[in-house]
Amino acid sequence: MQYRQSDPPPVLTIDALRHPLVRHFISTRVGGFSAPPFHWLNLGFHVGDDPAVVLRNRAHLARALDIPVSSFVFAEQVHGAEVAVVSDEDRGCGATTYEDSIPGCDALVTNRPGICLTVLTADCVPLLLLDPVRKVVSAVHAGWRGTVNGIARRAVETMVREFRCSPDDILAGMGPSVGHCCYEVGQDVAEQVKAAFGPAEGVLHAGLGTSVRLDLREANRRQLLHAGLRSDAVHVLPECTCCRSDLFYSVRAQKGPTGRFASGIMLVEP
Repeated sequence: MQYRQSDPPPVLTIDALRHPLVRHFISTRVGGFSAPPFHWLNLGFHVGDDPAVVLRNRAHLARALDIPVSSFVFAEQVHGAEVAVVSDEDRGCGATTYEDSIPGCDALVTNRPGICLTVLTADCVPLLLLDPVRKVVSAVHAGWRGTVNGIARRAVETMVREFRCSPDDILAGMGPSVGHCCYEVGQDVAEQVKAAFGPAEGVLHAGLGTSVRLDLREANRRQLLHAGLRSDAVHVLPECTCCRSDLFYSVRAQKGPTGRFASGIMLVEP
């Protein structure tokens, strides 16, 4: 892939979320200014990269999306299952420094237009939700711990409780994450997955020796269905971040410090 740093960075979208009410995106690692091991479009302040370069990368992406950096909101992402409701007063939290991210949560929900809810990943599942009826959106960071503790379900429950959403109306899109082809976990993690999902057939797969392969995307898909979403309303991009570490950041592939790509969703201003 030939790419100049002055070019707009490429972004992905999910067909099901291409709706006039929202703008959404999934970035790649291509087209930014970070040096190795964070090359190139690292958007995470918390991984050890130069904060000035991260901010430059965020501004570069923001220009490409035509969304002001001040409209972005980021969660602290503590690998938990807490969900925060974002108000107009939270606009810009985490946009220019990690320290003022929305604390203690891994999922964000809002009904306020012009606020781009954003999560950062490098193997975990980025999940974007839209209720086009109640005009509510959510962005979720779902690692194995958050998945076991029901982060996707809790995001849906927050939409229902706070904004009277109906799960039947909610559309979901999952961006690139590590596939079960590459995600080997130990027996301790497998046991927690079984406790959360029962026998977990289709979620856990046999690996090499005593290891087990975990399908994070399937686990979150099932969680969304159990929360009441229609099966045809849940859409998953197939790219494995580990297999395609040329396009996406992957902790598994890098085996050391690496950057983060972003997934975001924003209600359009009326």
